[in-house]
Amino acid sequence: MSDDLDERPRLLLPAGLFLATVLSVFYAGATQHLPRRPEELIEAAFTRGGILSALRTLGWSLGQGWRFAVPLLAILVTHELGHFLLARRHRVPASLPMFVPFPNLLGTMGAVISMRPIGSRNALVDIGAAGPLAGLVLALPITAVGLALSPIEPLTPGGLLEGDSLVYLLLKRLICGPIPPGYDVQLHPFAFAGWTGLFMTMLNLLPVGQLDGGHVTYALYGRRADRWSRWFTGALLGYALALSGYIALTTPRGQLTLEHFQPALIWGPWALVTGVLLRLSGDAHPPAGDDPLTPGRKAIALLCLALFALLFMPLPMRAV
Repeated sequence: MSDDLDERPRLLLPAGLFLATVLSVFYAGATQHLPRRPEELIEAAFTRGGILSALRTLGWSLGQGWRFAVPLLAILVTHELGHFLLARRHRVPASLPMFVPFPNLLGTMGAVISMRPIGSRNALVDIGAAGPLAGLVLALPITAVGLALSPIEPLTPGGLLEGDSLVYLLLKRLICGPIPPGYDVQLHPFAFAGWTGLFMTMLNLLPVGQLDGGHVTYALYGRRADRWSRWFTGALLGYALALSGYIALTTPRGQLTLEHFQPALIWGPWALVTGVLLRLSGDAHPPAGDDPLTPGRKAIALLCLALFALLFMPLPMRAV
């Protein structure tokens, strides 16, 4: 009986966070189906006598949230299970995944797993690479199916477009074919969930600190990876600020909007967060032993670094 009581606190927090993440991702998916901005829907309901119409629209939108939430949650859960199962295989104590709900366009900031230091470079590659590779097994086909369901429509001025990576551009070209100027793919919720999975996989593969990419980089290059991690974080922040400054200087006066600063709004905070994490963790990756990497593990680590380059999105979101 006492063992069951001891387990409850360790289970309640992950379960509660996962439930909150399910709700926030479901809400994010539902809001994508609103034909008007929420304030316009409220105005239509109370000033134009359209209360029943507004309620029907709202109810239908909430009912459609699953088309984004289910595939995205499947990708995230698969990613975290990859880490968890490989940690268990190498007998590295690890917590259950702690999902992070966040009421934004995506509904979540992913998840984290707390684990003891990993004493083997080979185990470090296995555990670090397992999550991104497992998540990609779902993210790629989900993106492909979603793109096949997505129509090609004229661009809407003032809207936002999802960012492109080499992998995403290739999928769009293969599935949607050539896209005429002034048009783009209007993403089906499945496609947006898959794109989000690719984006989050790319973030996790950043060669920084104790992110997945930081683990495999450290396993490959040892202490040199700590120095490169600090340089990369600074370069990421500098890139966001420099690109946003360039856009501000080259955009005609009177046409500049908040959307033009998407690079800084996305990459800037991420660079700051990774910088803070580096400082809190002592600016150095925990040591992982001196065992030489097997050829297979070295190939997996190099594959992860190549995938980061293929998934990298210079502009995760851009204004039309």
